[in-house]
Amino acid sequence: MKSAGTIVAVALLIAAGIAIAPLAATEIPPAERRSGYSFMAPDTKAIQDDDTANPGMLWVLDGEALWNSKAGATGNACADCHNDARASMKGVAARYPAYDKALARPVNLEQRINLCRTRQQQATPFAFESRDLLALTAFVAEQSRGAAIAPEATAELAPFVAKGRDFFMRRQGQLNLGCTNCHDDNWDKHLAGSAVTQALPTGYPIYRLEWQSLGSLQRRLRNCITGMRAQNYDYGAPELVELELYLMTRARGMPIETPAVRP
Repeated sequence: MKSAGTIVAVALLIAAGIAIAPLAATEIPPAERRSGYSFMAPDTKAIQDDDTANPGMLWVLDGEALWNSKAGATGNACADCHNDARASMKGVAARYPAYDKALARPVNLEQRINLCRTRQQQATPFAFESRDLLALTAFVAEQSRGAAIAPEATAELAPFVAKGRDFFMRRQGQLNLGCTNCHDDNWDKHLAGSAVTQALPTGYPIYRLEWQSLGSLQRRLRNCITGMRAQNYDYGAPELVELELYLMTRARGMPIETPAVRP
């Protein structure tokens, strides 16, 4: 028997015109792919467009301070190795998740920052979704604002992209939905008053008005998985990194917007 919460969720999907019967998903052609920015109201776009009004810039400023702060047993700052982030970090966020040879798997930008802390600074890694990790990630990613998303197309990454795509396409959870059923088949419809977008991660870490805070792509993915009434994953889990990698591959060629703003 379905729970009352599941029945309500299914009713919302039906009311929104979101298909829940078995169907063959159709991926969005590259020429038709649109940033979530294009679905927003003009007043929300204005918040993102103005750095003095964009709340995400507060995290960027904190991240700049962390970039120049010495940490760990080595007493080094990020700037001691990487110098001026405006030059050394330009385009970096557009390539993540990226393959880590020592781990033999992809890592996202947050994990790369923590790996630098443990390997190079001999410092304690930041907790996932902590203000410090979000701030430093936002600062690094903001250096790539306007750069085209360009995940590496290598033999090492190919199987992980395939796993991420399988996750996106696979029906799961009590609602028997895949990510694709909303974001490929029903984009530009509305669910609970919000536009269904195309799941193109152009602006993370992102400031969501709903959260009243900056948050990572994994926070958003976990929200969606919970909404599907499916098994969720811990922050940093391989499954979430693989899904991130596939989503960045979907967004190839689109410009980085970090820190973006969304409803």
